[in-house]
Amino acid sequence: MEVFGYEFKDTRLLDRALTTPSYRTLEPGAADNQRLEFLGDTILQMLATEYVFKTFPDDDEGRLTARRKHMVSAAVLAAAAGRMGLIKYLKMSAQMAGSQPADKFLADAVEAVAGAIWLDGGWEAAKAAFDALGLVDDASPSEWVDNYKGELQLRSQAMTPPRQPRYELLGTSGKSHEPVFKVKVAVEGLGEAEGTGRTKQGAQMQAAKRLLEAIS
Repeated sequence: MEVFGYEFKDTRLLDRALTTPSYRTLEPGAADNQRLEFLGDTILQMLATEYVFKTFPDDDEGRLTARRKHMVSAAVLAAAAGRMGLIKYLKMSAQMAGSQPADKFLADAVEAVAGAIWLDGGWEAAKAAFDALGLVDDASPSEWVDNYKGELQLRSQAMTPPRQPRYELLGTSGKSHEPVFKVKVAVEGLGEAEGTGRTKQGAQMQAAKRLLEAIS
């Protein structure tokens, strides 16, 4: 059977990778895929790390970390599982089979299969499966364009030790149906700035933008 473009030599590994913990409600003695998930998580992290390191030579550690985190996030892995039609092969409880699985459930299955592929075929096989999943498409820098909160988060996490931006609502003005929010953001070691907006999110974004401008 072929999964993620890989033909397994030891089909027992694949069978275990496709056996979710929920399946034990049907077969209590079944060996589930949690150990393979643990292994596959590390494999995908390593492959994503290799990809972003080679592809984005000008990125600092914080931005590389964010790219990698997004590439192997539950949402991205679940989307890959959907594209590859993985769900139809999964062994799960009758209750879960009758509903749309959560992203985490599908992501765990992708990780388990990745771990099984590595055990069955080695690093090159795992890399080919990684490429087949299309995860590199989710390393696009577009997610940070004009996302000042995201950019500030990256800058803060890249500090030693890592910092966390803290947003504080200073007040609300204007009419009840057209409020204006005033927010302050502060990052230890970088400073603080204020921003306003029609929404709290907008005010936070402006505050982050002003702090970034102040430290650039």
